[in-house]
Amino acid sequence: MASKPFWGSSTDPDDPLTQALEPPPDESPDERQVRLHQQQEAARVSHEIDEHIQEDKKELDRRKKAIKILLLGQAESGKSTTLKNFQLAFSPSHFRNERLAWRTIIQLNLIRHIKKLLEVLQDEYDESVSAPSASYLAKGKGVAGRPPPAGVRFSTSPLTDQHRRMRMRLTPLLPIEEELTKKLLPEANDRVQDVCVRAGSGWKGVLAAISANNAQNPPPPLMPPSALKNGGGSRPGTADARRSNDPTTVLAACRDDIVALWEDPVVQTVLKKRNVRLQDMPGFFLNDAGRIAAMNYEPTDDDIVRARLRTLGVEEHRFTMEGGQSTSRFGNYGVDLQLGALPGSEWYIYDVGGSRSNRPHWIPYFDDVQAIIFLAPLAFNLTLEEDAKVNRLEDSILLWRTICENPLLSKATLILFLNKMDILQATLAAGIRVVKYVPSYGDQPNDVQHVTKYFRDKFRGYHKRLSPKTRPFYWHETSVIDTRATSVILVGVREGILRAHLQSVNVI
Repeated sequence: MASKPFWGSSTDPDDPLTQALEPPPDESPDERQVRLHQQQEAARVSHEIDEHIQEDKKELDRRKKAIKILLLGQAESGKSTTLKNFQLAFSPSHFRNERLAWRTIIQLNLIRHIKKLLEVLQDEYDESVSAPSASYLAKGKGVAGRPPPAGVRFSTSPLTDQHRRMRMRLTPLLPIEEELTKKLLPEANDRVQDVCVRAGSGWKGVLAAISANNAQNPPPPLMPPSALKNGGGSRPGTADARRSNDPTTVLAACRDDIVALWEDPVVQTVLKKRNVRLQDMPGFFLNDAGRIAAMNYEPTDDDIVRARLRTLGVEEHRFTMEGGQSTSRFGNYGVDLQLGALPGSEWYIYDVGGSRSNRPHWIPYFDDVQAIIFLAPLAFNLTLEEDAKVNRLEDSILLWRTICENPLLSKATLILFLNKMDILQATLAAGIRVVKYVPSYGDQPNDVQHVTKYFRDKFRGYHKRLSPKTRPFYWHETSVIDTRATSVILVGVREGILRAHLQSVNVI
C-alpha cells in the first residue's frame, strides 16, 4: 500500500494557519500589492536576522579557538609596555599604524618631565631665599656700604638668573600639558600624576583629530617661546596664539633651552641634592629631548615601547599573528614545536588597570583565559603610589599569592616576569641595601644575582604551595623597555602558550 505524504496536496479549509495566510476575500489589486510587499520585507528581515545569528555564532566559535592572555600586576609594573612588545614582535603593521597617536603621547611624557624639573628648581630657589640676618645688617652690608632696603631677600641657591630665565622661557609648555591631559581624561585633576586614558575612550581617535587639525593649520615660522605668548607679536585669537597649543611647535621652539637646562651641571647637582632621579621614572625622554623636540620628529619603535600611558579599566586588544614559521626549543618551556599554522591565528590580550581600586574588575576575565603574564618589578625600595605605607615588592608578592590560589585559574599557565632588571641593577649599584627594606634578606651579598634568586625563590615557593594542582613554574628576568631582548623572550612565551593551548584542545 502506498504511503500518503505528510503534507497533502490540498489544504484543509478549517486549518487556522491556512485561514490566516489566505488573502481577504474582498482584497483589491492595490491591497494585494501592499500585502505581498510586506511579506517580502518580512522575509528579508528574517533572512538578515538569520545571517546575524550565523555571524555571531562564527564569532563565538572564533573567540573560543583564539588564545587569550591576561596581563596582571600592580600599577606601573610594565603591563602596557609588554603589550606593545607583543604587537611589535608579532603584529608589526598594526603597531606602526598607530605611530602618529604615540607621537603626541611621547611629547606629553617629555613635557611632564620638564614640568617636574621646573618644579624641583622652583622649590630649590624658594627654600634657599631668606631675609638678611641681623649680623649681616649690623655690618652695613649692601650697595655702597648702605644697609639693604626693607623686604630685600637673598638666595643661597647655586641657581643663577640665567637658570630662572630659562625656566620662564619654558613656561608655555605647561598649559599644553594641562590641555592634552584633559582631552585624554576629561575628569583628570591635579592629583593625577600620570598620562592616563580610560579603557574604551577612543583616545587614539582624539589624538588623531588633534593631529589632523594641526595639519590643516600650518605652523608659522619658528620663533622663540617668548614670541608665542600674548604681547610678543601675537594677539589672542590670532593664528600664532592658536599655534601655541600645538606641542610640536612649542617643543621645537623650546628645544635649545630644554637641552641646556637638563645638561646643566648646576641643575644636575640640585637634582642629586634633592634625591630626585627623573631618569628612573616611567616615560623618561629628557636624554632624547634634542631629537624629540623637532618639527619633523617621528617616533621610533623603542620610543613607543618606552612611552608611559596608564590605562584605567580593562582594555581588550585583538590582533592577528603576522610572524612566519619557526621551529625552536626554549629551555624554560621545553618547547620543540613546528609553528606553521601560527600566522593568522587570533590572540586576545587583556590589559587591566593595576591599582588596588581596579583589581576587583579582574575576576570576569579569569574564566577562559589560557595564560597569565604576571609582571613583578623588583622595586624593593619603593612604595605604592596609592598607599605610601605599602612596599611595592611586598604588594606584588601578595598579589601573586592571590593569583596562584584562585581556583578559576587552576588550568591557566602562569608566567612570571621579574621586570625592571635595569632599575634593580642601578639601585644596587647606587649602594642601596636590600636588607634595609627586606630584613629577612639578612647578610646575603647585595648583588643582582643573589637578590634576583632570593625573590625568584619566594615567588616559586608560593606558586608550588598555593596552586590548586601541580603546574610548571615559568619565569623570566626582563626589562620590557628593551625591545630586542624582550622580543626573544616573547617568542618563547608565545610558543609555550601555544603548546599549552594545543594540548588543552587535544591537538598534541
